[in-house]
Amino acid sequence: MKKSFVDTNLFIRYLTNDDPAKADRVEKLLDQAAGGSVTLVTTEMVMAEMVWVLESYYELANTDIAPLIRGILATPGLEVINGPLVGRALELYEGQNIDFVDGYIAAVMEKHGISDLYSYDRKHISRLRTIKRKEP
Repeated sequence: MKKSFVDTNLFIRYLTNDDPAKADRVEKLLDQAAGGSVTLVTTEMVMAEMVWVLESYYELANTDIAPLIRGILATPGLEVINGPLVGRALELYEGQNIDFVDGYIAAVMEKHGISDLYSYDRKHISRLRTIKRKEP
């Protein structure tokens, strides 16, 4: 079956229902994917952009955003490239109150057994006890 990519704005319409007609069409598309009549693919970059839009434009808290993204990750018929890393990033984003992208970086580091990070970011990275931040 042919795969189709899903962009950020479709998920935003669906999650916020700020345009009900578009949100309904996205829901139908997701239902088709769940039913197996279409295969959908997206990526961790779309998830990151979704987090950013929901935070910056819709002013949602990380504790409101994380369950929404988890719902997308669990959608039958939708493949999220690097989905397990996104899931771990969400745990850190929500549980450690760090930026989603920092959580994603930490998830990648964990996966690859990396504990040292060169960064000038003291605020968020310092919350992660498994990472040793260094400055060049």
